[in-house]
Amino acid sequence: MALNQVGLERLNTATTKKIGTNKNLVINGAMLVAQRATSSTSNGHQTVDRYNMNSSGHDEAPTQAQADVVAGTTPYTSGFRKSLKITNGNQTSGAGAADRLRIIYIIEAQDIANSGWNYTDSNSKITLSFWIKSSVAQNFYFRATTSDGTSQNFPMETGSLTADTWTKITKTIPGNSNLAFNNDSGIGLYIIFALFRGTDNTDSGVALNTWAATSSGTTLYPDNTSTWWTTNDSTWELTGLQLEVGSVATDFEHRSFGEELTLCERYFEKSYNYSTVPGTATDTGLVMWLANRNPGLPHTTLRYKTQKRANPTVTIFNTNTADSNTLRDKDAAADLTPQITRLGESGCTIHTNSSVALGNFIAYHYTAVAEL
Repeated sequence: MALNQVGLERLNTATTKKIGTNKNLVINGAMLVAQRATSSTSNGHQTVDRYNMNSSGHDEAPTQAQADVVAGTTPYTSGFRKSLKITNGNQTSGAGAADRLRIIYIIEAQDIANSGWNYTDSNSKITLSFWIKSSVAQNFYFRATTSDGTSQNFPMETGSLTADTWTKITKTIPGNSNLAFNNDSGIGLYIIFALFRGTDNTDSGVALNTWAATSSGTTLYPDNTSTWWTTNDSTWELTGLQLEVGSVATDFEHRSFGEELTLCERYFEKSYNYSTVPGTATDTGLVMWLANRNPGLPHTTLRYKTQKRANPTVTIFNTNTADSNTLRDKDAAADLTPQITRLGESGCTIHTNSSVALGNFIAYHYTAVAEL
């Protein structure tokens, strides 16, 4: 019996929704999730999950932050509400040869190996797309770099950006016979944005849009324009980062906040409420158990919310003092030193290093980090 018009429309809608599902190899490309904090002047994974700010040689530290996309802009009307925003410090000594400021995103090797990209074939391609905005009109370089085998580098450029204007960038990257990706949870592909890189790591002869070995480590990009770096309090924003198999940039794959949060928790999770910065003195959401041995050391098992990429680094925080690497005996109003053992991808054992009165409540918060 033939489908009626309503049934046909439902079938077409379901099919359309299914096409392209999980096509984006980037997690948190819309910058929705920021578990650690929303602003920081420190290097590393400090704000927007999965994005690592790395700077050196600066006179004043840049600020990384999760920012709001302004209503009425093209990214906003395409469904983007958050961005990763970098605010430059005051670099009074100018652009040094060793100065650098970069944003690093890393994809697991197995996610590339199993993506469907025939990465050793130059006819097989992946496509990188994103929205970018700079307060300074200039060209920026970025690159894709591999880790397994002999490291290979593929430098690209945004072209000259108009100041304070969002621009969508799309780049198609071909396979290459020198590329290798192990089928494991280690580093696979770096996506690195250079807000500035000094001449120690650049060369005017570097060719764009082609793969080349990176064994020397000194010629990663063409020479960088330094205007943004030498402009006090200049800003740079990124959102809508997508990497997909194929030679065409399709519409961004918007995932729900809950989906993105779970994907991010493979690399970082915390016991605190989402909006609470780790290292805060609070009982809200604490983890607690009753002292179950005396004599002997009270033990408990911590099970993570999400299985980690690898055995994580677990840090314990005191619920009363916010100090790291201390537990709180709530009944004795005393601090205890924790021991973390049997560390695994799904959980670990935590125990005190001294006896505690039977039945006392022992409390803590934690973070578990398994970033690449």
